[in-house]
Amino acid sequence: MPLGVSQKCKNIQPSVTLAIDSRAKQLRAMGLDVIGFGAGEPDFDTPKYIKDAAKDALDAGLTKYTPVAGTVELKTEIQAKLLRDNNLDYELTDIVVSTGAKQCLFNALSAILDPGDEVLLPAPCWVSYPEMVAMAGGVPVMVNGEAENGYVVPAEELEKHITPRTKALIINSPNNPTGLVLSQDMLKQYADLAVKHEFYVISDEIYEKLIYDGGRHVSIASLGDEIKAQTIVINGVSKSYAMTGWRIGYAAGPKNIIRAMTSFQSHTTSNANSIAQHAAAVALTNGERFMHESFMEFTARRNLMYDMLSSIPGLKCRLPQGAFYMMLDVSALFGKSVNGKVITGSDDFAGALLESKMVAVVPARAFGDDRCVRLSYATTREKIIVGVGRIAEFVQECE
Repeated sequence: MPLGVSQKCKNIQPSVTLAIDSRAKQLRAMGLDVIGFGAGEPDFDTPKYIKDAAKDALDAGLTKYTPVAGTVELKTEIQAKLLRDNNLDYELTDIVVSTGAKQCLFNALSAILDPGDEVLLPAPCWVSYPEMVAMAGGVPVMVNGEAENGYVVPAEELEKHITPRTKALIINSPNNPTGLVLSQDMLKQYADLAVKHEFYVISDEIYEKLIYDGGRHVSIASLGDEIKAQTIVINGVSKSYAMTGWRIGYAAGPKNIIRAMTSFQSHTTSNANSIAQHAAAVALTNGERFMHESFMEFTARRNLMYDMLSSIPGLKCRLPQGAFYMMLDVSALFGKSVNGKVITGSDDFAGALLESKMVAVVPARAFGDDRCVRLSYATTREKIIVGVGRIAEFVQECE
């Protein structure tokens, strides 16, 4: 048998978000002034009280293996957070801590999917969802929402794609990349579908603290005992506490699924970082002031970026309800050219913009909408002003 890479790995599509970010870093290393609207992480430093907690963990010798599913200290704080913020009552054995929310998602899919099982993905959606479904042996089923309807996928449209192989639905509210926040009524309709057709819901709630204009987050698992028994809640500390590099995520759900996720993790990574677990436990006890300040700054950045982008002729965008992303419809430029290169889709637009104006955006083809690019406003207002100004120049130069 010839040597080579497995078919599974050959079929994986590299993350376009990380690819754009990598190219932007290469250009910066060459001394070029690149404005990055690509990466999905807060630009704030981790709060001092959390960093101090990590130092305390080191001084206390908390540098050994922990239980695979996480320390009792951290799981207790997660348990309290879920009850306090989401009206969800879980036992400690219903919670598992992993190396980031992304690992929780993959572990959950690995725990519930058999080969050929289908997973419904309302789109546009995060680029890693379909890849993780496929890696876990499942079949991603993309169901597209319309921009004119705020990208909401109606429950009746979702139901058309349910088959005997449907095993799960992944929802992400607030949503990456659209900023959509699902209403309680829409969540109830999804919950009714899941109970009726007997499939799991994986609810990615990592952006729950970033909802604007007086909106509020509702976890689908809080809408009744039946849907709670079929829901795996995914969350973490990376976005809310500016702890992306600490790699702490968690999942809560049915005991048998959490047990399976823990067993799976025991043979892959074992426990998450012991020092970061202690810091995350402390983060969950005292982060309201930091989250309020960062929320107010994100609100100002959202409004600034929206106002500037909306003033560029030919481009269209929607004011996001949550998270820190904005979808920009650039399809009016398709067929036009810049520097002799014709723009035919979001990849062309993003590539030409980066090379000619040193502005990094993410082509939304990977999210399920090739008419758009995604911009992150997790950067300073000064950079938003300069970067969007360059986008306006780029649009003027297209002919």
